[in-house]
Amino acid sequence: MEYTRLGTSGLKVSRIALGCMSFGVPSERMAWTLDDEGAEPIFQQAVELGVTFWDTANVYGAGSSEEIVGRALKKYTRREEVVLATKVFWPMRQGPGGSGLSRKAILEQVDASLSRLDTDYIDLYQIHRFDPGTPIEETMETLHDVVKAGKARYLGASSMWAWQFARMQHVAQARGWTRFVSMQDQYSLIHREEEREMFGLLADQGVGSIPWSPLGAGRVTRPWGEQSSRRSEGNPSVDFQGRPLFLDTDQGIVEAVQRIAEARGVPMARVAMAWVLKNPVVTAPIVGSTKPHHLADAVAALDIRLTDDEVRSLEEPYVPRLPTFF
Repeated sequence: MEYTRLGTSGLKVSRIALGCMSFGVPSERMAWTLDDEGAEPIFQQAVELGVTFWDTANVYGAGSSEEIVGRALKKYTRREEVVLATKVFWPMRQGPGGSGLSRKAILEQVDASLSRLDTDYIDLYQIHRFDPGTPIEETMETLHDVVKAGKARYLGASSMWAWQFARMQHVAQARGWTRFVSMQDQYSLIHREEEREMFGLLADQGVGSIPWSPLGAGRVTRPWGEQSSRRSEGNPSVDFQGRPLFLDTDQGIVEAVQRIAEARGVPMARVAMAWVLKNPVVTAPIVGSTKPHHLADAVAALDIRLTDDEVRSLEEPYVPRLPTFF
């Protein structure tokens, strides 16, 4: 495993992050999630591989993901050995403190997360989305207070327009409050919109990118005609907002990944992950693992160096699309 600083902060993280959205009490909408028993081999593998950066959120499994992660921390490793990240924004309950980024919501939800995780502090506390209904000053001051209270060590953000992130960073800097050290954004071979504005902003401000869905929801890990069992549940072609997840033109990207993988004699996932890892702004792609080979392939991708010709063949078929962070 390789380790690096998160952006220009002093926080050292593994270059692969374990995404914990896959862990939780299975529901009708997310029947593929793993409970404690199902998640056990994944946590054990993460520890063995040196994947010490674990990312969850209060909303995953309606809180059950945080509970499973908290129990795993005690069972498989030591708290101080893991960089633990969670998030706040999406609805957890009805009422003014149940969602959003108001002072009331953040202070209530951080305590609830700490309780479910059964820990005294969160290493990286992230806002899951931008909240247009709350003044930025209120959100940033409250997050600063969370850090000063010792409940979080660092702050991060996720999935918003570059101008929104720039405003939040500016307010924090102008007021002497804690700034964000990371951006958890959607980035893969089939979702490259962050390259337009966000990545330049992150590089300028020394903020690390920790991409979610770096393998395009698994679309670039198998031949074009194949489909995962997870995506076959319900409608496999749209996101939770009903917008297309994939375009027909993505076929060219997937076929390029397949050609390179076959020529190198490696799984397609390693090639696709190696492409994400080559971006200098990317600190640690987040891998939502449900099978042993998911983490193993991600870690093995650290050793792959793509040639210029391979990179061109992977990038040329890309067609712009709307980001799916709303």
